[in-house]
Amino acid sequence: MAEHFEVLTMGRVGVDLYPLQDNVGLEDVDTFSKSVGGSAGNVAIAAAKHGRRTALISRTGPDAFGRFVHRALREMNVDDRFITELADLLTPVTFCEMYPPDHFPLLFYRLPIAPDLMIRPAELDLAAIADADIFWATVTGLSAEPSRSAHHTAWEARARRPLTVLDLDYRPVFWSDPADATREVRAALPHVTVAIGNKEECEIAVGETEPMRAGKALLDAGVELAIVKQGPKGVLGMTRDSVIEVPPMPVSVINGLGAGDSFGGAVCHGLLSGWDLETVLRFGNAAGAIVASRRECSTAMPTTQEVQALLEEASHV
Repeated sequence: MAEHFEVLTMGRVGVDLYPLQDNVGLEDVDTFSKSVGGSAGNVAIAAAKHGRRTALISRTGPDAFGRFVHRALREMNVDDRFITELADLLTPVTFCEMYPPDHFPLLFYRLPIAPDLMIRPAELDLAAIADADIFWATVTGLSAEPSRSAHHTAWEARARRPLTVLDLDYRPVFWSDPADATREVRAALPHVTVAIGNKEECEIAVGETEPMRAGKALLDAGVELAIVKQGPKGVLGMTRDSVIEVPPMPVSVINGLGAGDSFGGAVCHGLLSGWDLETVLRFGNAAGAIVASRRECSTAMPTTQEVQALLEEASHV
């Protein structure tokens, strides 16, 4: 029997280097902090902070940064058994610039191809994927082969089991043409039951940016739960039977990166806890706000108690 995981994510992992100076370009930054990064890795870490048994399917290079990724994930209670080394590639590194509250340019070092895009179908533990309570994948994993085929193999093993999640995490730098991303996302949506993305990502997925229309289009594409992040307008959750909108959690933004991954891990926790959709979305909003108020991403992921404390505080304002 495969070991059971509550949350199993698949996709990007690497090292984030965040400047310790704000409002300057990388050429003028003197010092950086180092932490694990990558959306799939961050979501696994975020869910683990809520006490969930999590694992990540990914790849690294056989280098010091790869060793750091393994060590850091284990320290944050993410199982790293499905992360293997590729001899001829380097672990990805991502640099960020900090212009709070709303401008955080990223510089990705992922060429000629990132190890996480070299996951092959035959390498997957399909029993673990099929058995996981939540299987979380991202659109970035569809941007190249063999990763794209591996994702479809994983979804075939899931057979549309509930809580098969696609993070619409669209980053133009990983695609040669937006139309390619649209084609691949539309091919993926019939195989998942939950889709989560912001308005721009919904436009790539289903050609809609207006949240209600985007949510309905995602449902029409085959998902059972559509979650549309609306930035300063909060978040929309939609099923066939209900539409829930919750306002944003006010926060002083230090780094907007990682908030979406914190939201994702918190949503996983809420769904696994059997909460109603409004409670799930409010919890996710608060978790995202906490990370936005901190400098790093993975190491900034909050505990359940921290999120509940913020929600309690906000209820008295």
